[in-house]
Amino acid sequence: MPGKAAPVAEAAPAGETRFAEHAPEGRLTAQRGLYAGPAPIVSKDMYAEVVQGNAQRERGSVVLEPSAKVTGNTYFGRFPASYWQRWTTATEVKAEAVVTGDGLLSLGASDMLGDPRVVDAQQVSGAKGVKIELTGKLDKFHDGGALWLDFETEAGQTLRVEQVRWTVDAPETIRPTAVTICTMNRADDCLKNLQALAADVSSLDTLDAIYVADQGTDLVESREGFEQVAKDLGEKLHYIKQPNLGGAGGFTRGLYEVAGHTATEHANVLFMDDDVLLEPDLVVRMTAFSNRAANPIIVGGQMLNLLHPNQLHVGAEYARLNTLEPGQPVQHSLSTADLLGVDEDGNPNRQERRLDAGYNGWWSCLIPYEVVKAIGYPLPFFFQWDDAEYSYRAREYGFPTVTLPGAGVWHADFHWKDWDEWHRYFNLRNSIITAALHSPFNLNLLSRVLMAQLVRYLLGMQYGLSATLIKAVEDFLEGPEILRDGGVEAMKEIRRIRDAYPETKRHKATDVPGIASNDIGIINSAPRPSMQRLVLIKRILDKVLGRSRFGLGAVPVDEAHWWHVALFDTAVVTDASQEGVRVRTYDKVKMFDLAKRGAKVINRLRKEGASVQEQYKRAMPELTSRENWKRLYEL
Repeated sequence: MPGKAAPVAEAAPAGETRFAEHAPEGRLTAQRGLYAGPAPIVSKDMYAEVVQGNAQRERGSVVLEPSAKVTGNTYFGRFPASYWQRWTTATEVKAEAVVTGDGLLSLGASDMLGDPRVVDAQQVSGAKGVKIELTGKLDKFHDGGALWLDFETEAGQTLRVEQVRWTVDAPETIRPTAVTICTMNRADDCLKNLQALAADVSSLDTLDAIYVADQGTDLVESREGFEQVAKDLGEKLHYIKQPNLGGAGGFTRGLYEVAGHTATEHANVLFMDDDVLLEPDLVVRMTAFSNRAANPIIVGGQMLNLLHPNQLHVGAEYARLNTLEPGQPVQHSLSTADLLGVDEDGNPNRQERRLDAGYNGWWSCLIPYEVVKAIGYPLPFFFQWDDAEYSYRAREYGFPTVTLPGAGVWHADFHWKDWDEWHRYFNLRNSIITAALHSPFNLNLLSRVLMAQLVRYLLGMQYGLSATLIKAVEDFLEGPEILRDGGVEAMKEIRRIRDAYPETKRHKATDVPGIASNDIGIINSAPRPSMQRLVLIKRILDKVLGRSRFGLGAVPVDEAHWWHVALFDTAVVTDASQEGVRVRTYDKVKMFDLAKRGAKVINRLRKEGASVQEQYKRAMPELTSRENWKRLYEL
């Protein structure tokens, strides 16, 4: 909240200055007009759609044949006017293009309901490399709407459009920006993204540095192409090898380095995952938005699903902190939406309404240095919930998070990752810490939530996941000392614990230990019970008494509900990755042991949680300090 005292005395040591504000050269490019994606798997319709006739779409140009029409009313083609009006000081935007031939260029606009209108248009005739400008005022988009370019030819006309730029008046000075990529043993993926940035670096004039925090043993620098990309990026690239401190430690290194080498507080750090398919224009769009923001804000990029490149993961999201539920779509948000498809009313899937995000994932997220100065560094969470915690903490100091439409990267689809993995420990533990720091922390409610989770896991014969939950609650109750090493020992310990539970391991469906492949047939689930509480009691009684309906069967991942899996002695459940199966086998001894341990630790949480909450709050200044991260980096 404004005026709240900063938790740390942020002071960067004197050193080499890499980051300083610089004077703009002409107008500020807010985004480029692109007509094909960065890889063949991406549909060109994500950039521009051929509505009529024939047109050739290339990365930086489009050519219309006679009697053709092309619209930029697409995910990457739209200019997010509503967000620019709400959050920046820009009052108008110019759509600039170099055209050759004959045809009509028009600047389209929408409102929060998606109703289209034309705000500017220009007919060209006999043009040869002529620069055209169409202007749109940012004045009728507060609740929603976007701008885009449409091109049209009539019979006998051809039109080439290239070098399309959306520009706004530049600020007095340009913020320096550093991209930070955190990587661990994904050397090939990381190298591809460095190569993508290098290929586009001449257009990324607001990008001053690229930090790679390599925490793995299979190093990016070992790859054949690294020497060339380092040469191409020159002094912009800073390659750092450091201990594995998870995503929090990798991304925070960028903040740490910028703080140590900046001459201005008006600097940006743009986090980026190593395994994304990058649209380099994301850098242009996010940095321009930050440069014209009325006040410092966290700017988030959107996630597109890599296995389904037309899908938007979510328009904007928030977390229900007290009930440990991240990734909740805000009202009116698109969610797992086909951007080339239509909604239930038959309307194209466009994010017309402006949304307020609670936080943004760190697959791409820009953090101004002013935020770091005010609130400190991220918590040493290792990973999971570090992004949400930081955004919710920033909001308390007056720095909201804005998820910017059209600034997208492709990341592996979340629903293809199995919930029953070792990193679920960090998800649970860190969510409780975040709730303690930034929610009412209603311990009766939280205890009910955790007990309900534990019961579902036990009924589903997920004993390793139950042990994971118990360990997460136990370690929360240990207090902030559990974060002392940044999560290294916790990662080792939870893997050791889970290794004792066979159902945490994945097998090929044709090679399940102790079970003949031909004996495993699919047994489908009944619909969700209408009287869940009664069914829950019945399933618990059946488990306690050792009763089951099925001895052995296969269960598809989308039907692996507690009320169905609880009917089996042994359920062979498809892994969410679709690459194998998990074998869940009823074990009465484990079930009773975990139930007792779980009930005991959740009861401890209910009784001791408030005092432990105070411990975390008191420890925040030290945990989020530069000195703590310096120690963790062994500097």
